[in-house]
Amino acid sequence: MNHLLKMLVLFGFFNSSCQGQPAYKIENKMDKNEFSVQKSEKEWKKELTNEQYIVLREKGTERPHTGKYNLFFEKGVYHCAGCGQKLFSSDSKFKSSCGWPSFDSEIEAGKIKYVVDQSFGMVRTEIVCANCGGHLGHVFEDGPTETGLRYCVNSISVDFREDEE
Repeated sequence: MNHLLKMLVLFGFFNSSCQGQPAYKIENKMDKNEFSVQKSEKEWKKELTNEQYIVLREKGTERPHTGKYNLFFEKGVYHCAGCGQKLFSSDSKFKSSCGWPSFDSEIEAGKIKYVVDQSFGMVRTEIVCANCGGHLGHVFEDGPTETGLRYCVNSISVDFREDEE
């Protein structure tokens, strides 16, 4: 094991015992056949804007501080822009200054799936809609609330509805 990896393990970056086990189950990979909503890529391209398709289906990301919900704090519910499933309540939203909308919990257990993401030389936990598999963003264990979580979400991956809380 190289010196840098030993240091990271020593300081708890890869050691879950430092903060306890996450409050969610992380999958090693995503099986597209496990989602209720099944559409061809042609169907997704027809239904989503180009920007939504890039984020939701190709795991893209918005540039920080550009999403319409980053500094938006109205009362309501955030739904998946791909399938309409309820994902987050505005009650769980907080200002994180990270550049993307941040939430400390999903609206209800089972609305989001958690998948290991090893892209770009990092190990992160990707969050996807449990109904359609659309990429939402990532969850981090550095949130300032009692959950300790920060769901970092692309604005383009969600639709807000104010009349639902």
